[in-house]
Amino acid sequence: MGNTASSEETGVLERAVQLLKLLAATGKNGMALTRLSSATGMANSTVHRLLGQLCAQGMVVQHEANKRYALGPLVFELGLAASQSFDPRDRCAPFLRRLAEEVRDTVYLTARSGSDAVCVDRHEGPSPVRVLTLDVGSRRPLGMGAGGVAILAYVRDTEREELIQKLCKRRLGRREQFEEELRAAVQACRRNGYSFIRNRVNPGVSAVGVPLLDSLDQPIAAISVAAIDARMRPARITALAALLQQRVRVIRNSMLGPRP
Repeated sequence: MGNTASSEETGVLERAVQLLKLLAATGKNGMALTRLSSATGMANSTVHRLLGQLCAQGMVVQHEANKRYALGPLVFELGLAASQSFDPRDRCAPFLRRLAEEVRDTVYLTARSGSDAVCVDRHEGPSPVRVLTLDVGSRRPLGMGAGGVAILAYVRDTEREELIQKLCKRRLGRREQFEEELRAAVQACRRNGYSFIRNRVNPGVSAVGVPLLDSLDQPIAAISVAAIDARMRPARITALAALLQQRVRVIRNSMLGPRP
């Protein structure tokens, strides 16, 4: 009897978490009950009951205007508490130091702040010609540097379109060309799994970037390697991208797993 009750409780929890993940992927616009039911395969009555319980706890809210459901304030509060344990700088630093030594060039950790990319950590390799284009704390619009492109490429589709439009509005000149180049860079990143820029921000500098994704496949940050153009030949770009992708998988597993 006890095992049956425990199994039922686990099933309820799993279904509730499934709903929360769907709402997280939907964003601030939320999702209608019927769509949640269709996406999960659960009956409308079951989804309605679970949503009512989640609303009562502050995990979910229902918009008055369109009756759609979205994540509630408690999720935000829990996220703030969890961020103390999952700060990407904390987990990434040892890996980035070793990576900089291995590739011998500068490695950057970039995070998103609205429509900007912020350098939150930097590790210099032993190359005699170092590229220090970003200081820790400095920012630039998303889509300019390799890290920013990698983040932009992996945000939700609707959010990415909003960001691209916002970034284009900030341009004082060459807007159409900028938008075309930005969309091409995003498409290439999604196709290849890494971003690449050459001479976009600093003349003579190239960079490769890879997104660091959370459990919902949304970008937490991006890791990039920058070097002078002469050190970024096609074969090395491919090798760096593969290495970054491999290290990002290790870092992601480290962040999602238990702390040592």
